[in-house]
Amino acid sequence: MTDYPPFGAGLWHFASYVDRYATDGYAPPVSTVEMIERAGQVGELAAVDVPYPFTAGITIDEVRDALRANNLFVTGVTPEIYLRRFSKGAFTNPNPGVRAEALEFMNEAAEIVRALDGQYLKIWPGQDGWDYPFQVNHHDLWALAVDGMRDLASANPDLRIAIEYKPREPRVKMTWDSAARSILGIQQIGLDNVGVLLDFGHSLYGGESPADAAQLLIDHGVLYGMDVNDNLRSWDDDLVVGTVHLTEIFEYFYTLRINDWQGVWQLDQFPFREDTVEAARLSIRTLKALYRALDDLDMPALQDAQARHDALAAQRIVQTALLSSMAGHE
Repeated sequence: MTDYPPFGAGLWHFASYVDRYATDGYAPPVSTVEMIERAGQVGELAAVDVPYPFTAGITIDEVRDALRANNLFVTGVTPEIYLRRFSKGAFTNPNPGVRAEALEFMNEAAEIVRALDGQYLKIWPGQDGWDYPFQVNHHDLWALAVDGMRDLASANPDLRIAIEYKPREPRVKMTWDSAARSILGIQQIGLDNVGVLLDFGHSLYGGESPADAAQLLIDHGVLYGMDVNDNLRSWDDDLVVGTVHLTEIFEYFYTLRINDWQGVWQLDQFPFREDTVEAARLSIRTLKALYRALDDLDMPALQDAQARHDALAAQRIVQTALLSSMAGHE
């Protein structure tokens, strides 16, 4: 029997969603506890990333009890620093009072990480950035981003701080926008508890090779976590993993395997119109197939082909493992 890695999901996978057209939502609202219960219904999820604050009226004790009842542990806690009150930025807001409020809120989320025995505090600074040329002083904006992250990490030396970068959305241009820029920022921060959560879809959308980005982050010792999903590369669609870029997601996991990276294989998906539990089950089916394909992959032959830069030989070897990985398994 195959010993698979732990699978996880952001709790938002099990929420209801709105967009600028269906502003009334695609389904009735779902509470934090209900999201946890849906995660438990998947059957093969071991972990969740928990947004903070919880939905109205839900206490930390209720969250802890729901996690325990559904046999789930916490990877990250994600403070919602990307909502309306931080619409001009959290770390990079031009108002010092708002920046202080954001830092206080993130330190509050850090206490939730401790209370839930989470693995890291995940920071997705979606509103940090700009929308128009000449809107900001780029030197000052970057200094605020780096200094603010340093302040957060300094205040919580016992926790790992995982930055999730993304090229854009909701800002037209986000400050933390790539693997390389994140590494530069972490080097400037100069603390050993700051790293990166690498989102496969953000990397695709940003024009990176996710496998190359993963290797770069591993080489610099800062890959703290990862999310998987899929998109059509022109937007952060957060589709079910493996439905579009199957070969690239396989290379992504191959890169993690050859570097012996150990961590949760975590879903970051938004099944707007689909059944959220079934979307997670289909995703895990694909992740299990990818894991088996890694076991079946002829590593020496592949590495020999790579040493010769023989694209066709490498593709044959990869296809042999990948296309047979679903056979006989459900």
